[in-house]
Amino acid sequence: MGSKRDKQGMKIIIVGAGNVGSTLVEQLAHEGHDITIIDIVARKIQAITDNYDVMGLVGNGASYSVLMEAGIEQADLMIAVTEADELNLLCCTVAKRVGRCAAIARVRMPDYSKESRYLQEQLGLALVINPEMETAKEAARILALPTALEVVSFAHGQAELIKLAIPENNMIAGMSLEEIGKKLPQRALVCAVERNGEVFIPSGSFRLQAGDTLSFVASRRNIRTFMDTFGFKSRRVRDTLIVGGSKASYYLAQELLHAGVAVKIIEQNRERCDELSILLPKAVIINGDGTDEALLKEEGIERADAFVPLTGIDEVNIILTLYAKKISGAKVITKINRMNFKSVVQSLELGSVIYPRYITAEAIVAYVRAKNESRSDSIETLYHMFDHRVEAIEFVVNEESEVTGKPLKEMRQRMKKELLIACINRDGHIIIPSGHDSIEVGDTVMIVTKNAGMQSLTEILN
Repeated sequence: MGSKRDKQGMKIIIVGAGNVGSTLVEQLAHEGHDITIIDIVARKIQAITDNYDVMGLVGNGASYSVLMEAGIEQADLMIAVTEADELNLLCCTVAKRVGRCAAIARVRMPDYSKESRYLQEQLGLALVINPEMETAKEAARILALPTALEVVSFAHGQAELIKLAIPENNMIAGMSLEEIGKKLPQRALVCAVERNGEVFIPSGSFRLQAGDTLSFVASRRNIRTFMDTFGFKSRRVRDTLIVGGSKASYYLAQELLHAGVAVKIIEQNRERCDELSILLPKAVIINGDGTDEALLKEEGIERADAFVPLTGIDEVNIILTLYAKKISGAKVITKINRMNFKSVVQSLELGSVIYPRYITAEAIVAYVRAKNESRSDSIETLYHMFDHRVEAIEFVVNEESEVTGKPLKEMRQRMKKELLIACINRDGHIIIPSGHDSIEVGDTVMIVTKNAGMQSLTEILN
């Protein structure tokens, strides 16, 4: 099923054609890799091979014969993202024994996640990734800065990329980025702006308007300075109401309780409520229907600082978000697994939306890009912004190259358009660079660009 062209890139086998598997196929095939997708459900394979130039196999990805048919002996990478943790680990184990490829497993159960480092070392895995845990971490970062639409960490948490919508009458509207820089006691950099559906990588003369959505980067300790200076609330939420007792709910509750935030979870299944009561003794667990309007009001949705619907049904999450926005001032985060009717979802103005499939795919694509290019640098972090029209990439500078040791102003004429060097991490010190700063060996460097698919820092130059 499906066909393959000769491509530059890695030979990658993906087991599992669900949300994450199909997203990986979309992104990795687009970047020129030779993909084989395996799943036991024929219609899933058919749907993917109809849409992408990849090979499809119907079968069990942990089967020796199926893997041999998929070409495991020649593969560079095996990615196992089925719904079952044990199957993912088994696929990777068989692949490591039969072939000489690197292996990545999606592992979602809390018991396994606690042992992820042990599993990674003992099974020789390149990466173990937990979408629910990463979803919870992203939600917790947003709830720490509830005015933000998105909060993404770089430089091992020392720098953050913050997305904000500019409301009417905000003082930042009408200001140029140069004027904004002069008002700030510490440096921050506005690195992307969306206006009327168009995305800009702005220069210093760019003027912001009410209705714009901007992303800025600053060191973690200076984020609140930027927000407070320009009238954006930066107080952490004090309490959060969660609907649904899923794994993501458990991980989010853990994060919030650790940060001193009060947590209440509404879950319909009595047995799961009992489990959560034991796992989360400091949380309030309510056994009930989280879509019941009377129950939501009884449990304080109108007074809550934050409301996070984490049911397994996207439509329910969206309806609950719209309801919460209508009757309360709570900060709301919406988790969406599928991408059907994406344009409709975007028009609803849900605010902060988290897509677990993209969180997982981005971590894996970052690994693939880094492994595919054994150059003088490697990719530490990859994040897609503004509906995949902009990429934020963090590179590790391992050795000298044509971009090291020179003031940035000397390279500016040679640098690609639609690209900014957003921050430099030097031994834990975050530099928001000026033209006098330079990139040095040992730094990690974050760039923001509309030039998709960059795999090396030297690609910033024409």
